[in-house]
Amino acid sequence: MSFVENLAIVLALCALLSLISYNFGLLTPSGSAASFIMGVVIGVFGSINWLIMLIAFALAGFVVTRYKIDVKMKNGLQEGKKGERTYKNVFANAFVPAMIAVISYAAGMQDQPIAVLAYLCSISVAAADTIASELGVLSPHVRLITNFKKVPAGTDGGISTYGTFWAILAAVFCSLAGWIVLFPGSAIDARVFVPMVMGVFGCMVDSLIGATFETWKIVDKLGNNVSSMAIGSVVGVLILTFM
Repeated sequence: MSFVENLAIVLALCALLSLISYNFGLLTPSGSAASFIMGVVIGVFGSINWLIMLIAFALAGFVVTRYKIDVKMKNGLQEGKKGERTYKNVFANAFVPAMIAVISYAAGMQDQPIAVLAYLCSISVAAADTIASELGVLSPHVRLITNFKKVPAGTDGGISTYGTFWAILAAVFCSLAGWIVLFPGSAIDARVFVPMVMGVFGCMVDSLIGATFETWKIVDKLGNNVSSMAIGSVVGVLILTFM
């Protein structure tokens, strides 16, 4: 496939996702614009398959965001007014994957397994954290990750057995699906466990930062998400290097 053909497909996919997301009230105008930009960066500097994984994550995020949205709204636990997400939410979850794509392209490594798996680690963290957050707030048994004292649902750094279960399930599913999409035709091997573990690990790091630096107003939610995804990806690369 030529560069022009690849670019045309990337632009079409990103435009379609952004328009659908906006029309269904899943993204604000700024969120739709940010989604288009980040998708193009990942599709051009990574690959169409990298973009497909991002779109799959975004769709899964939209589904869990809408799940029991009336309950979330009643308790003030929703994103935006009705679950819609702004450019900040989009950048929070797509910045690290986009940077991995750009750095990999600059190094001529976007087709190398280490780069692909680093990207998958970042998506796994985002999926685990988003799904755990959106479903975990529905649990009445939330405890602070630093001291395990009971806290209200939605508290920064709060974790629950229910939310953790979904984080694990999201990381496992994302990693297996990601392997199929990103390594088409390749048999699954032990390396698939790295993004699985990093997904859950990154989700816990997010909660830890939430209970400390975010609560102390040192970082905001965007900074927390970017940091936890970056940590999950870097640690994943280090583990893969020694496998």
